[in-house]
Amino acid sequence: MRGGDERSGELFSYVDLEARVRRDHPLRRIRAIVNEALAALERDLAALYSPMGRPSIPPEKLLRAMLLQAFYSIRSERLLMERLEYDLLFRWFVGIGVDDAAWDHSVFSKNRDRLLEGDIATKFLAACWRSPR
Repeated sequence: MRGGDERSGELFSYVDLEARVRRDHPLRRIRAIVNEALAALERDLAALYSPMGRPSIPPEKLLRAMLLQAFYSIRSERLLMERLEYDLLFRWFVGIGVDDAAWDHSVFSKNRDRLLEGDIATKFLAACWRSPR
């Protein structure tokens, strides 16, 4: 029997991102390595931010997004944010929910610069490289 071509938006979403990413996807192993490296950098990351003021984009999510940009050869932050808006795999890897909005590309760039100036990106990649996995 042929299904109907119904086009209506859902009011609620119960998508489990973990279930949407296949068990043997290569990003699963990479994400485990990345999360381990980020846990080791907790003190370095905390030192870059003031305890007061508006919350920034979490640096862990920025670094994961930057990895995706490199892995998938995405040429700009604007395109990366567009991809993060609709790609469930990207949302899962970065750690944002289905209903969360992607960040503005200019805010992403400003926060990314903080990580690069603080030498965090270098420490992060070194920690990933040293991972025993």
